[in-house]
Amino acid sequence: MSPNFFQYLLIALLPIAALSGWYAGRRGGAVQSGRRMRRLSSTYFRGLNYLLNEQPDKAIELFLQLAEAEKDTVETQFSLGYLFRRRGEVDRAIRLHQGLIARSGLSDEQRKYAMLELGEDYMRAGLLDRAETLFTDLVQADVSVPQALRHLISIYQSERDWDKAIAHARSYEKATDEPMGPLIAQFQCELAEQARMQGDTETARARIADAYAADPHSTRAGILEGQLEIAAGNDAAAIRAFERVPRQDIDYLPAVLKPLLDAYQRGHDSGRARAFLAEMVERYPGFSPVLALSRIVRDEEGVEAARRFVSRQVRQRPSIRGQAAMIDLSLDDPAEATATLATLKQISDQLLLSSPAFRCSRCGFRARAHHWQCPSCKNWGTIKPQYNLLGE
Repeated sequence: MSPNFFQYLLIALLPIAALSGWYAGRRGGAVQSGRRMRRLSSTYFRGLNYLLNEQPDKAIELFLQLAEAEKDTVETQFSLGYLFRRRGEVDRAIRLHQGLIARSGLSDEQRKYAMLELGEDYMRAGLLDRAETLFTDLVQADVSVPQALRHLISIYQSERDWDKAIAHARSYEKATDEPMGPLIAQFQCELAEQARMQGDTETARARIADAYAADPHSTRAGILEGQLEIAAGNDAAAIRAFERVPRQDIDYLPAVLKPLLDAYQRGHDSGRARAFLAEMVERYPGFSPVLALSRIVRDEEGVEAARRFVSRQVRQRPSIRGQAAMIDLSLDDPAEATATLATLKQISDQLLLSSPAFRCSRCGFRARAHHWQCPSCKNWGTIKPQYNLLGE
């Protein structure tokens, strides 16, 4: 069981001991209620001790006994249903929450919470149609039930019903003021992908426009737009769309670089290509734009100019791909071999110094020097040499 489970368990059960004592005091005399409170508190803290000592099975059994001792207490029953669901006993959780909903005397808030819990039981059991019906009833009765809306969004995502997912995401945003634009844009892009695969370019364009309306910085919408324009033979529009993607999120440069370079080439627009790649070289930490720009420099200014450019860049950002490019540019000129080898030696030394040689097998902590105890997870004997492209 994960640590998160125990955190949730503690949150769910912390009120039980106090609630049990309070209700016991209302139902009986001071002496009797005092004994009951002491007994329940003792059980609770014994269970807590088991939990802290990593004996979850014993802890859960005691907590279940504690919850069952207070069957008339609604809050305690909610905790019991939570435990059933977390243990995988979904049928028991469903029966418990159905019984709570049928109980008379519940407040509107308690009944709403019981319905939410029952909906989560249905989702855990894979009964998505029942969960959808329950959450929909809740939303129709009270539009300020964000949990139900959130669950409905999850259900419609799993069913790939993107229109309903969009509608409920908008309702959730209205109810909570939590921005849902980036998520809605993803759903619109899913619909655009569907339309594109079906050959419905007009609908695909409309969905991409809707994605931009939801999230003006949607990189996925930009990639889709570029692909549509390429398919339509409109290289100028494709270039504008593809260039916008890494300017919004530089990490997506590799996703658009090849089709963008192809579009530049078809349009014989090396000037715009050089300007864009120079901008990317300054912003992108990887070597892809350097290699692309070096090929243009080689074609327009010659091998020597390309070699100087790559050498300068690879010193600033040591890279195996950069080394390979330098070797390739030097093969046709033996006179440059000695100078190239000296540069490659310096770059190799930089790579070796900057690369962690050791890695913890438990937590993944990386280090350049060996430690017998991992500074991160504190385990002993888990940091070992790592084997990669740079060798051990």
